Amino acid sequence: MPDTSESLRLPALRDLLSPKDLDAILISGPENRRYLSGFSADDPDWGLLLITQAAALLITDFRYQIWARQEAPAFRIEVYRQDLGQSLAQFFKELGVRRLGFEAAHLSYRQYQRLSAAAAAAGLRVEWEPVEGLVEELRETKSPDELAAIRRALELSELVLRRVATALAPGQTERQVAWEIEKGLREGGAEALAFPPIVAAGTNSARPHHQPGDRVICAGEPIIIDMGARLHGYCADITRTYLLGPPDERFKEIYTLVRRAQAQAERGLRAGMDSLAGDTLAREVISEAGYGEAFGHSLGHGVGLAVHENPSLNPNPERHSLLKPGSVLTVEPGIYLGDWGGVRLENMVLLEREGAEVLNRYQEFYRW
Repeated sequence: MPDTSESLRLPALRDLLSPKDLDAILISGPENRRYLSGFSADDPDWGLLLITQAAALLITDFRYQIWARQEAPAFRIEVYRQDLGQSLAQFFKELGVRRLGFEAAHLSYRQYQRLSAAAAAAGLRVEWEPVEGLVEELRETKSPDELAAIRRALELSELVLRRVATALAPGQTERQVAWEIEKGLREGGAEALAFPPIVAAGTNSARPHHQPGDRVICAGEPIIIDMGARLHGYCADITRTYLLGPPDERFKEIYTLVRRAQAQAERGLRAGMDSLAGDTLAREVISEAGYGEAFGHSLGHGVGLAVHENPSLNPNPERHSLLKPGSVLTVEPGIYLGDWGGVRLENMVLLEREGAEVLNRYQEFYRW
């Protein structure tokens, strides 16, 4: 894992706690836990962070204590022996926690009931305050080390995708191609897949998140491949659409339109703009051509420790935000027609004030 400067992230988080009048925050999301501490376990039940203005605890059980000590030197490692709730109550008492923030998106209701009941049983009056997006907000701006890890994950992803695309042939099944992707990523050094690969042929390509099955790939139909590696904790996400054999006029029209929408968004995106305006850059191209109803998902999403994270290039006004310098996003317009299939093209970009840097080197698109 690269040096991700956890020591700089704790003060940044603490600065966000003060205006909310919180004594402490309980971190349970695996990506947020890794971002702040360096502890790379990916299961949410393998550790909690309890952070105050003066203390930073990583609370885990016997199985993960050595792992945690190796990866989270800035944190005090506490091992609970029997009951997590009782141990947590002891730490609340020791640290004088009265108002506790917890991650509403990550702590289950059952966990909340169990942990808050244990604190109450210990005679503590702790106010549990749900918070959203504090650490996620910090994660939007990528450090140089994070960017280097993302670039390496993307480089490996593109290498494998090129190989798989070169070997595409009629008669292969979607599942067989998906396996070649997974095998190639693993053999290439990926610690994991960023997500299960999507291989969607023919009319299946009209399903944006299709699960590969036994559909046989045939000539003359669109084939969407969406895949990515996870390397040093960081994800890549890339989509290309292929066709075996000569394209018909419909494929040419749809593909060219999607590529034009993607290119317009890549030229227009920049830090400081509203995410709604970013989404509109590509959506207006597709809508003006009469395919607006066939582009039903957002233009893109943030990528980092999670393959889907903030910010979002979403047309929903309730999800809008100002795009920050140093954010890494996907740009992935698509058109999906149920009786025919679909086309999606996805690149990753780094946002700066002056514009967007396309991170992809695999830029081989069909041109007619």
